[in-house]
Parts: sequence; structure tokens; C-alpha cells
Amino acid sequence: MEDEFLLSLLEAGPSARDSRKYLASFSRPPPVNDTITDMDPTTAEPKEPASANTLVTDLLSHTARRPAIVKIQGPFSDVQLEAVAKGMAYLQKLGLVSVIIVDRDDIGVDEYGKPMCSSEARRLMLREVERTVQFLVKHRAPATPVLSTVVRIKQADFEDEEGASKKYETYVEEEGLDVIRRAVEEGEIPVLMPVGMDDLCKSQMIGGNEVIRALVHAMSTSGSAPPKTDPASPIEENNSDITPLRLLIINREGGIPSYARAGLPHLSINLESEYDFIQNTFANDWLSSHPTALSNLTLARDCLEVMPPSGSALIVSHKSPAALIANLITNKPAHSASLPHALLVEGEGKITRHTPTLIRKGLPIRLVRSTQDIDREKLTRLLEKSFRRSLNQEAFYARLERDMDFLIVAGDYAGAALCTFEGRQEKETSTSLSTTDKTHLPICYLDKFAVLPSHQGDGTVDFLWVALRDETFGLGLKDAANANIGSLSGVGTGRDLVWRSRADNPVNKWYYERSNGFTTRGTWKMFWCDAEQRIRGLKGVRAAKGDKGIPVKVVEDEEKGRLEVWGDIVEAIPSAWSK
Repeated sequence: MEDEFLLSLLEAGPSARDSRKYLASFSRPPPVNDTITDMDPTTAEPKEPASANTLVTDLLSHTARRPAIVKIQGPFSDVQLEAVAKGMAYLQKLGLVSVIIVDRDDIGVDEYGKPMCSSEARRLMLREVERTVQFLVKHRAPATPVLSTVVRIKQADFEDEEGASKKYETYVEEEGLDVIRRAVEEGEIPVLMPVGMDDLCKSQMIGGNEVIRALVHAMSTSGSAPPKTDPASPIEENNSDITPLRLLIINREGGIPSYARAGLPHLSINLESEYDFIQNTFANDWLSSHPTALSNLTLARDCLEVMPPSGSALIVSHKSPAALIANLITNKPAHSASLPHALLVEGEGKITRHTPTLIRKGLPIRLVRSTQDIDREKLTRLLEKSFRRSLNQEAFYARLERDMDFLIVAGDYAGAALCTFEGRQEKETSTSLSTTDKTHLPICYLDKFAVLPSHQGDGTVDFLWVALRDETFGLGLKDAANANIGSLSGVGTGRDLVWRSRADNPVNKWYYERSNGFTTRGTWKMFWCDAEQRIRGLKGVRAAKGDKGIPVKVVEDEEKGRLEVWGDIVEAIPSAWSK
């Protein structure tokens, strides 16, 4: 087991920044070499794995324990449950103590979504608790069944946020919270049944999701620990903060099906901009293959509402225990959602039904199409903090008045992607360009892509890039439909997207992975993403030609000359920065 555990740590492939964030949560951080932060912080960090020689030692050097709320959503066979327990044991070694709630999909529920109260159901759930503890102990993870009733039930008639009628709500009193706190401090995994005690002191079965909601709320708002803005910040001596860092839902279904991926799982979800859209586009077929996907999505939303900003939820199949380690250390999805669709669906390590879904509270995403609607003060602050340079505001905003295409804004200017039209004048006035060359104008140019340093690594980069793809090179495809405010919702014709970056920019590796190509122009590298709608059509043409024995062109007629035209225009774009 030790070799397998160490291999899982190395396979997680955390960057230096990932490792530092993890250590900040679980120990007093050592002096840090900040070399990696001296890069141009435009979009994301380059993938810089921590040294394998120090990685394991550092990750196992935690001096604190932090809790995660875990729903084990069976029924599972012994083999399956043992795999789940092994994952919990790994997390425990890394300092994350799982507060486990066992649940089973095969226990009937009444009209209020409450499991039918019966002695048979209670015996079944008690047996699940015993089995879970047994397998945890087998893998040397201290665990104890919690047979006392931690959750209280308040009978009431009220409506939830969706307007559905409910007959009860759940909460945890301080006495119940003490049981959890003692277990976390001692590193012993508590395993709970989905039960609650009503006003008449009668214990009864309730839904596992209701137990989790009550626990997360109580643990996130407990006044026993010094107030903290975020438990991911460095800890102090004698800090008994039991705010949960993660919500983990381990099931048989895998991640939440995605409309854009034809039923394969979402890699990451931005609740602020995607929750309603996912609900509205959930296919009827998925109700049978993923019957609890939507209820788990709502559970994640309710929990993340009270969890700290760094908190996340992971919905993962029992077949992907290694994903638990990777998520704990990096707090990132298994694959970046901003990678090209073809690479994610067809490439090595492609998405499968059992690929986990990472859920964050996220930020709203909106499209701004008029310079009059830009908050110039906030955009200037974002650009200057991200690029660490002073903006030549007069020239920059004068250029936007003339050339802006659109601006994508994440949250309250926590991140932004700015696109401009370039080459319109050349198309209208130049007689030296061929007709073919002029078809490549004007260029949809990514002028600025920026995320505040405080939001780098929290998913904002991926959420912005996906929105950018849907408005430019992915436009016109079914999977480019989205619910972002002011978006085109997939309606239109896709456009090639072009941008430039300093040749020595460390972020270029990130760009390489997301572009269709690049070329070097002096001190610049020019990248581009081909319009996917057009490229898919060309693939069909190329395949048909190949079938007929006609030589297949790598560059079609309509693509000739475009790089030269783009390069000349892009290279001449003036700097936005003050000298």
C-alpha cells in the first residue's frame, strides 16, 4: 500500500504553487522561493512540477488536520467499498480527516424525499457503517462509528429555494459538533448514519444530503475557532478550525453529464454561471444513468454557499480513488476544461464516464460589447495588477473606442478577456493584398487576457477561456451554447482567434496546449485557434479527397497567406503600457 500511495502522490503532478497552497493549509509554511511568481502573470501558472525528491517529504510534513465532508453513496460491493476506504486512508495520511456519511440509493424514499423509516432500513444503514469502518481500519485509517444522533430535525412547513415544499429542516447543535471536532483533532474518521433526532427526541432516518447540509453549515459557521477569511491561509498553533475544505461525493455514477460533451462528465463547473443551464439542459436519458446527478449538484451548491472561497466539491466514481489525492493537493479538475475538445475526448487520458467533476462556487461571467459599459477604473486595476505594469490609459481606451469587439468579465473584474478587431483598415484600403488574403480580415485578436493574482489557480482562468472559445473559434457549434450573460449562446459563425505573447513568457506552454499553432515573429510568438466549425468541415473534405486518391493538402486554399497577413498586423499593434 505504501508504494501505491507514494505513486499516487507523484502522479498527482502538483506544481510548486499547488504544493505551497497545500502546505499552507496543513502546516506552518516554510520559507518560500518565489521565483515562479516573477513570471508575467497573465493567465495561469506554467505546469512546474515540484521536485520528486522533496515532494513526498513536503506533502507528508503536515502538522495539522483539516476535515472534509464525504458522502459514500452506495450500494457498493466489498471490492468497491474497499477501494473507497483506501482513498479515504490516503487522504488521512495527508492530513485530511474525512467526516463520512454513508448513504444508499436503493433505500426507498417518501414523497418528501425522506427515506422510509423502517427497522429494515435502519439495520441496513448500520451494517453500511460497520462495513465502512472495517475497511478503513484494514487500511490503517483510524475510524469510529458515530451511533449517537448528531443532527437535529425541526418540523416545519416551508419552501426551499426552488419553491418545493418541505416538512422539516436539519441543524447541528454544539454538542453534536463536539463529536466531530474531537474526531478531527485526534485524526479519527467518524462514520455517521443518515439519521436525525426530532423535537420529541425520536431518532429517525433522513436523507443523507440533509445530514451533509446541516454538518457543513454548522462546521463552517462554528464560533469555536478564531475567525478566518479562508482556512487555506497559514494555520497557527492550537487552531481548532473545523471548517470543511472539501465536499466529496463518491458514487457509482461518476461526474455530472455535460451537454457540451454528449453525456461525458463536466470537468469543472462554475455554479455562478452554469447551475441553471445544467439543470435546463439535463437530458431525459441521464435521469436513468445518473439519477442523483442533479440532487448532488444542488447539494454542492448549498454547501459551497457557506464554505470558504477556496472550498470545492468533487463528484467522483468509486473507480477513481486516485482522483481524491490529486484534488486534495491541487484543488483542480482531472483535466483542464479549457483544453481543446478533441484532445479531451480523443486524446491520451481522455474523459470517460468515471472522470470526476470538480464544482466551485465560481464567478458570474458576462459579455460587454460597448466601451460605454466598461468600468475603466476596475479594468485598469485588473490589468496593472495582473501584468505588473502601468497602463497607458489614454491611448489604450482610445484604441478600444475604435477597435473593441467584446470584453468578457469574470465577477467584479477578477478576470477579463478582451478581443479587438484588427486589420479593418487594411481590408478597406490595401490594393497589395490578394482576394484570398483579404478573406482573413478583420482579425479577431485577443488583446488582453488577465486574472487577478488572488484568483489564479481557483478555476477563473479556465472559466474565462471556455467563454472565450464559445464566443470566437467555437461559435456556431452546439456545444458552444452557454448561459453567460450577454453571450451569443452558440448562434453565429466561428472565427479564428489570434494573439501574441513575448517569446520568453513562461505562460507560452499553457498557450501551446490550447492553440492550433504558433509562429515566431521577432521577439513575439503569434498563436491562433482555428474556427472549429470550419476546421471540422475541412476534415471532412480532406478525408473525402484521401478516399479518392487525391493528395490531401495540409493548408487549404482559403488558409493560404493568412499567417503572413496576421503576423504583419499583430506585430504592429502598439503596446498598451507606459514606457
